[in-house]
Amino acid sequence: MGGLEQEAVQADDVDLTTVGAPVPDPIPGPGDWTVRTSAATLNIWTGPDVDATVRFAVETTNPWDQPIVYPIERAKQSDDGTIWYRIKLGIEPNGSAGWVRASDVTMERATDRIVVDMSNRKLRHFRNGKLRHHFRIAIGAPDTPTTPGHFFVWAHLLPTDPNGSYGSYLLGLSGFSEVLTSLPGGGRMAIHGTADPSDRGQAVSFGCVRVYNRDMDRLQDVPMGTVVVIRP
Repeated sequence: MGGLEQEAVQADDVDLTTVGAPVPDPIPGPGDWTVRTSAATLNIWTGPDVDATVRFAVETTNPWDQPIVYPIERAKQSDDGTIWYRIKLGIEPNGSAGWVRASDVTMERATDRIVVDMSNRKLRHFRNGKLRHHFRIAIGAPDTPTTPGHFFVWAHLLPTDPNGSYGSYLLGLSGFSEVLTSLPGGGRMAIHGTADPSDRGQAVSFGCVRVYNRDMDRLQDVPMGTVVVIRP
């Protein structure tokens, strides 16, 4: 999948944040939306048009058998009436996205969002548009920086040792380190706990976002598919 191109936005795409977008239900209006499916794989199509063909299929569960929930980037209705969603895929390279048919998925409104500001080493967690948590964090060291971008929660994991490398809890992300590409899983990033309070405010990790265990435990109910914005 390494050669998967990042498709450009076409003039006739519908931005999901556009108020009053001239498209019928069930295409969503303003706000964040996600899709999921109970099928084992999900077809990714060449584009939202009547001549579309299947490019490839993605597995719809992660290695821990957790159903993956995909954020929608935009939507479109093709000339034959088919509704399409362009979704974030959570595969390499970072930013990979593709089109799925609305009939193949179930759409849900997203409630949460996480924003990580690397410049001031802060993480903010929002629910229904309201700030719920605000933590000081650690980010990647200069040689193993945290990758900025728009990602999503791809896994929930409970480490066996809260004093270990991943602390008390881990939110696996859809994004990958641009430096540690040889690691298992391609260097997939995470927001995870740390038992060391002195990590807060430092640039010391291997690219992940570290959150002090006491704070990280408050993020355990963040839903799969939650958008995570990491800012430089």
